[in-house]
Amino acid sequence: MGTRPAVVAQLQLLAEAPVRDLLPDGGSPRGEASGVLALGGQLLVIFDDSTVIGVIGADLSRVEGNHTVRPDPLIAGGRHAGRGYEDVARDAATGHLYLLVEAIRRGDRFQARVEELDADYRRRSQAWLDFTLEEENKGMEGLTCANRDGEVYLLALCEGNRCRGGKAGEQPGGGRIQLFRPGQHACPHVGTIELPPHLWFIDHSSVAVRGDRVAVISQRSSALWVGAFTPDTWDLVDTGATYEFPRDPDDHIIYGTVEGVSWLDDDHVVVVSDRAPRTELRWRTKHRSVHIFTIPPPRPEDVPVR
Repeated sequence: MGTRPAVVAQLQLLAEAPVRDLLPDGGSPRGEASGVLALGGQLLVIFDDSTVIGVIGADLSRVEGNHTVRPDPLIAGGRHAGRGYEDVARDAATGHLYLLVEAIRRGDRFQARVEELDADYRRRSQAWLDFTLEEENKGMEGLTCANRDGEVYLLALCEGNRCRGGKAGEQPGGGRIQLFRPGQHACPHVGTIELPPHLWFIDHSSVAVRGDRVAVISQRSSALWVGAFTPDTWDLVDTGATYEFPRDPDDHIIYGTVEGVSWLDDDHVVVVSDRAPRTELRWRTKHRSVHIFTIPPPRPEDVPVR
């Protein structure tokens, strides 16, 4: 089981702004940002309380030119249509987007679902992720798209450790990314990536891949893990490195609602945060926002174990 070290390197804040200050109409009704995708000089931001997609300049310095997109049709057809999403991924070859619905009851089980949009934000299809989940609110929380050996894969991140719900899912050391092949009606499950067992995350909220590098964030642990795959496989090179989001002077968590992550370049990530409970006053200074962080170079003591 993973245990938080006494000292953890911190990410360095470069810029941040509330979603409502970056979009002319404020974005979704409550700005509950849940996923982000860096695309050129823009950020696509999705929400778990709306199907609108925010399009924001990646430098977070202006409102002019930022806007929202309403997919056509706004809501997917069928009784399993999502009305908000957990994460967003993009197939670089086709430009198609995949929007993740965390978990939906399907007969006597729960499964996640993806909705596919083309490059013009037109809805094309809905497909089940062929993997059984224990609970509706502890399903797939993160999604990214990657290519290995000429094949396209969807990587879906389980919120709970070992893909479990309840207290079992809160026991660190069991992070799991499930691999799927995209399909029009169903996405077959083709493998599992096990995150390092020393990882001390209580939960997992988003995943992003850039080349061979992979990033995973935890909301409740307020931290980011960075690892790397071996070329052309899904095997991890080593145990990777972990960084905490900045804390206050008393070491209290202030980034307590981080929900989505995307790579900007090799040294920077963009993160979005959801709405914080009214009881968490520290978190509310950072919630419903877009944040850009620099990943610091590893210290000698943080060199990964191979």
